[in-house]
Amino acid sequence: MVSSNSTSRLSRIKRSIILTQTDTTVGFISQNERALREIKSRHSNKPFIKVFQNFKTLKETNLRIPKEHRRYLRRAKKTTFIVKNQAIRIAPYPLDSAVLRKLLWSYSTSANESSKSYERDFCEQKADIIVEGKEALFEGKASKLYKINHTKIKRLR
Repeated sequence: MVSSNSTSRLSRIKRSIILTQTDTTVGFISQNERALREIKSRHSNKPFIKVFQNFKTLKETNLRIPKEHRRYLRRAKKTTFIVKNQAIRIAPYPLDSAVLRKLLWSYSTSANESSKSYERDFCEQKADIIVEGKEALFEGKASKLYKINHTKIKRLR
């Protein structure tokens, strides 16, 4: 089910805040970092995770992944990596949706107020578009978090 509070068309999807089930938990996704920052009341020095639908899209960015870690990053599931102070993740969206297919990458954050748990009413008020499958949106376990540099991988979470 897709519901929308926005009068914009799909061509303007990049500016919308989307509430959806991600591979780990329910989250807000958007290509508009400023709008996500306002919803979460987040400081500008704390970055968001940048989620790519596939490794090919990641390779098209200017971010260089150390060669010895590329295979690990490509095969990892439910894992976030910090490379050169940028949090990245490769995760196709679990729901097959025309709205989500248009986004090759997006910023992602958990769907809750800062330091609070998931509340559906809060999320529905803040989201422009809600993408939901047969199962209800649920708050799951956070992704694993690794920091990568040229010589080693360090687990942070």
